Amino acid sequence: MKGRVLIVDDDHSFCEMLAADLEDAAYEPAWTTSPKEGLERALSEEFDAVITDLNMHGLNGIDFCHRLSQNRPDLPVIVITGFGSMETAVAAIRAGAYDFITKPLETEAVALALDRAIQHRSLRGEVKRLREAVRLSQEFEEMLGASAPMKRLFQVLDKVAGSNAGVLIAGETGSGKELVAHALHRRSPRAKRPFVAVNCAAMPPHLLESELFGHVRGAFTDAKAAHPGLFVQSDGGTLFLDEIGELPMELQPKLLRVLEEGCVRPVGGTTEVAFDVRIMAATNRDLEAAAEEHRFREDLLFRINVIQISVPALRARGNDVLLLAQHFVDEYAARLGRPVTGLTSTAADKLMRYAWPGNVRELRNCIERAIILTEHDKIVVEDLPDRVRDYRRAELSFESSDGAELPPMDEVEKRYIERVLHEVGGNKAQAARILGYDRKRLYRKLKRYDISADEAHRG
Repeated sequence: MKGRVLIVDDDHSFCEMLAADLEDAAYEPAWTTSPKEGLERALSEEFDAVITDLNMHGLNGIDFCHRLSQNRPDLPVIVITGFGSMETAVAAIRAGAYDFITKPLETEAVALALDRAIQHRSLRGEVKRLREAVRLSQEFEEMLGASAPMKRLFQVLDKVAGSNAGVLIAGETGSGKELVAHALHRRSPRAKRPFVAVNCAAMPPHLLESELFGHVRGAFTDAKAAHPGLFVQSDGGTLFLDEIGELPMELQPKLLRVLEEGCVRPVGGTTEVAFDVRIMAATNRDLEAAAEEHRFREDLLFRINVIQISVPALRARGNDVLLLAQHFVDEYAARLGRPVTGLTSTAADKLMRYAWPGNVRELRNCIERAIILTEHDKIVVEDLPDRVRDYRRAELSFESSDGAELPPMDEVEKRYIERVLHEVGGNKAQAARILGYDRKRLYRKLKRYDISADEAHRG
């Protein structure tokens, strides 16, 4: 059955006729000639839609719609009106009716209106469930998630927040590493002190050195005034070193010295300034591999990696994709003044199937774009970017009816290693754990099969 429909009309023969037509169209009709009884049944029984006449004795259709919409706003009402009664029909819509159809009735038109009404009710219910799921899902400051990986992350953050130990936050681009740092700062005893962030890849070495450590007046050509530096500016609070893996080699020993001694000497200065700062760093690189390849100082890695926190990729978070999508729909619909309430089931399916290489940042941008472009009250598949709409997940498949076409084990292993590296964003340490290899064995395999972790991630 397509749905249970209540017919309310004081014409007995009309109710019988319409009920028979709806039954033939695969609906489950019920009817009454008393509008008061109809209202009681609509409030006490479960129906998917209501059809009512506007002109009835005892309780007119306008009052019926108003009372029902106040008590059951989720139940769509379709009103029947005679030709030339458009003003009354509009009044019914304003009173809470979902749609209206005019006499003489055609079964196809009634069925079409019912289909739309029942689908509308179903979608409103889906949005309500999603919003409730968002409300009930676990949160840690501004981070949202109900998946097992995020629950584990929140538990770790709760334990680490009160510590003064240095934290290295590892995760793919766009996964929310800076959100983690902000959350830890806000939950820490330093919450009322500054949170200062710097991107280590965003400026050349000499400028970064001056930005971090400060400089005195006249230290270099453009140093027209003294600058205290970020370590001093964040005194008592938290200094967040984003993209620490991109820190130039020539600055790494200077940073290590500052961290170990707890004081900093500005560029061009002769006096050291003490500071009290909690250091948090973030990277999307495999710093252990970089240290082994002498691209990152091992002693600096030990210094910043007192506690390592791994932020899960969005593709590993299951239904969090839809929780976050609904959160972003609500956020951008309100911000942009668009009457968009959610996603169609087909659009949601596309979001769930996509791999999200840009993680939460990419999902946020995707939803913002869809809110701007959509012409509907729900985001549809056509509103999504081509890369999301047309995505096909790569599968390892070795099925063949001809044994001669099956690949050799070396090829299977090579392709699987490439697949794992792609899924973990090129992180060799994480790939080794998944593959069950120690680090040296993984490096031997990469060399043997001529696999580049960066290329495997992009591919």
